[in-house]
Amino acid sequence: MTVTVINHLPELRKWRKNKLLSEQVVGLVPTMGAIHQGHLNLIHTATKQSQAIVVSIFVNPSQFAPHEDFDKYPRTIQNDVAAINSSFPNHEIVVFAPSVNTMYPRGISLDRSKQVGAFVEVIGLSEQLEGVTRPHFFRGVSTVVTKLLNSVEPDIVYFGQKDIQQCIVIQALVQDLLINVKMVVVPTTRDETDGLALSSRNVYLTPEQRQRAPAFYRGMKLATELFESGEKRREKLLECITKEIEKEGASNFVVDYMCLSDSSTLEEINVVGDSGAILSCAWKMGNTRLIDNVLLGFSF
Repeated sequence: MTVTVINHLPELRKWRKNKLLSEQVVGLVPTMGAIHQGHLNLIHTATKQSQAIVVSIFVNPSQFAPHEDFDKYPRTIQNDVAAINSSFPNHEIVVFAPSVNTMYPRGISLDRSKQVGAFVEVIGLSEQLEGVTRPHFFRGVSTVVTKLLNSVEPDIVYFGQKDIQQCIVIQALVQDLLINVKMVVVPTTRDETDGLALSSRNVYLTPEQRQRAPAFYRGMKLATELFESGEKRREKLLECITKEIEKEGASNFVVDYMCLSDSSTLEEINVVGDSGAILSCAWKMGNTRLIDNVLLGFSF
């Protein structure tokens, strides 16, 4: 089968209606494009559970601030479609690549104070971690995911664990807005040699930065091993990461946050409780901002 590219809502909804009438399970994999192995793993998981799959490719302006990399974010739609097509030749996959005007009929400014129309916020889960330095971010994510769920009406939607706060936020959104969709969280895809989480932004790293970047994951992996041996204190777990950063030269990293958070509320905690915790980090190397996390004592 050849991947079908759909750009307009009426065509997508006609396709979706046919799947409903034929009682096929439809899966949605939301992406911003620049498809890499992590995205392909999400699609692979979807092929095991869904008979027809929509991969959305849309660089969402409302989750970027004016000073961020919206204009520079990779847009490689032809390569993306080719990668999906070659990886899944025997599955029915639609790439939904709408325009900004389709997704934001009233228009959209990167300046939040100038935005008009309907937006979605998940209060209480969006303000911490990523929300501290990017207060606009989850309002934009929640809004575009709601639009995609309304557009595709999938039976199952797939997200990657790398964006752990996004998973928690969207999980609450689905529950609170009574959206009829099953959410599946797929483990983070990592480089096989050094464990760096795959990200579309990794291409921005210089060779030296790329070599040093896995220090955070090495530290989180050591923290996981320490937790599994019985250690639950925040300071001891974070110390594992700090030591690995120092080995690579702390001046090579600008740490945004290193947090041990409750698995459901995302509140910072000092000791991992019975419900488990999320150990997460965000840091910059040059102009490139990276995130990563591990789950301690729980899973999706």
